Order: sequence, then C-alpha cells, then structure tokens
Amino acid sequence: MGILEYDFMQRALIAAVLVGIAAPSVGVFLVQRRLALMGDGMGHVALTGVALGLLLGRAPVLVALLTATAAAVLIELVRVKGRTTSDLALAIMFYGGIAGGVVLISKSPGGSAASLNQYLFGAITTTSTADLVTFAILSVAILTVTLGLSRRLFAVSNDEEYAVASGLPVLSLNLLLAVMTATTVVVAMRVVGLLLISALMVVPVATAQLVAGSFRTTLLLAIAIGAGCAVSGVVVSYYANTPSGGSIVLFAIGLFAATAVGGALARSARRQLVR
Repeated sequence: MGILEYDFMQRALIAAVLVGIAAPSVGVFLVQRRLALMGDGMGHVALTGVALGLLLGRAPVLVALLTATAAAVLIELVRVKGRTTSDLALAIMFYGGIAGGVVLISKSPGGSAASLNQYLFGAITTTSTADLVTFAILSVAILTVTLGLSRRLFAVSNDEEYAVASGLPVLSLNLLLAVMTATTVVVAMRVVGLLLISALMVVPVATAQLVAGSFRTTLLLAIAIGAGCAVSGVVVSYYANTPSGGSIVLFAIGLFAATAVGGALARSARRQLVR
C-alpha cells in the first residue's frame, strides 16, 4: 500500500507542511536578531506547560501554549525594562523550563511520563483531525503576522535603535515576535518534538541564507525549504521506520551541509576560471 492510503499518514503529511511553513517564517527573524536558540528556550518552558497539563488532567497543548506565551512576554519585558541581556534571559528559560518540567512530571500519574515523550520527541503519526484544525488555525495566524509585518519585524530585528528613532512600536513588535515564537513551538511540538523544534526554525533559514540575495528571498526560500524538509523527513521515517522528528531535522541538516559544500565548490570553480 502507498503512503497516502493511510489516513494517519495523510494527516501527518498535512501537519508536516503546516509546521514546516510556520517554523522558518518566525525563525528568520530570530536568526536576524542572533537569537537562534530562542526556540529551544521556549521549548523548555513549553515542557513545563505540558507537564502541568498532564498533572492537572487538562489539555497539555493549551496549557503549554499559555505557559510559553506568558514566559515569552515576561522575558521580553525583563530584557527591555531590566538589565538582563538576551543570552542571560534565554539561559534562565532553559534552566527554569527543564527544572519545572522535571519536578511537575515527577508528581504526575504513572502513565504521564510516557505521554510526555510524545511532546519531547514528536509523534506526528498520532495527529488527529482536531490537531490538524488547531495546527491550521495557528499556522495561518503565524504566517499572517510574519508575512504581513515582515518589513517592520525586519527593521526591529536588524537595528532596534534605528527602529526606535523611526517611530516604530519596537516593544509591541518584540512582544509580538516573542508570542509568535511561543505559538510556533507549541504548534510544532507534536511534529518534531520540543527538543528539536529550534532546528526546524533555524536550519532552513541558515540554508536559505547561503543562496538568497535579500531578506525577503531568504524568508520565502526558508519557508519552502522548511516545508520540503518536513514532508521529506516524514516520508523517510515511514519507509525507514525511524522517528519522524529526528528524521526531519537530519534531513534539514543534510540539505544545509550539501548546500554549503556545493556553494564552496562553486566559488572555488569560479576562482579557477578567473585565473
């Protein structure tokens, strides 16, 4: 039987496309701000939310979304209003998120630890129709914001002081980007897992930067690469019987490595021709 003959694989592929598009569209601004590990920080905070949801018997995805969003806003306000640098704020999120998740899951019912693995490493084949609807709504919201406000978000990410001087609402845009990052992490956690989500936000962007000549081209190419890697990873995981999250990330890294090597060889060949 072909891969598309199974309903669960059809849902998995649709989910992969949605997440593959949404993750790089936010990640491109994080890379521009040199906050490539922001997704990791949010992932660890979302881990606390998932553990809390499992402990309370509530919807883990919703609790994780609320927890990650609240943390994103808080960290951004601390960074702006206080004296905490971006890297220190990220470190606090890393450690606090892991610690909170470990403590809360230790107090959860016995079966909760197994459920937690689905969020840590992804379980795309368990995607339900309701999950797809949620993914679609959140992905459309993310794309609407990132593409619609791309010029403003780029201005703030590229030079915050210039953006302030230009009269842009810098704090509001930074808070919006933080919330979008938290939302993207929660959307993607069932596909690639909380421990790997940052890779899908960053690696397609890094690949696009190797060949694109402008920011907008980078953004659009990164979205295409993200979707392609997500779908390819799911297909490979189906036939190779490997975890989907790890397969997606390894495929993305392999494409980055191939592009980097190909670019280096092409530049070397051009130099030889000039000589």
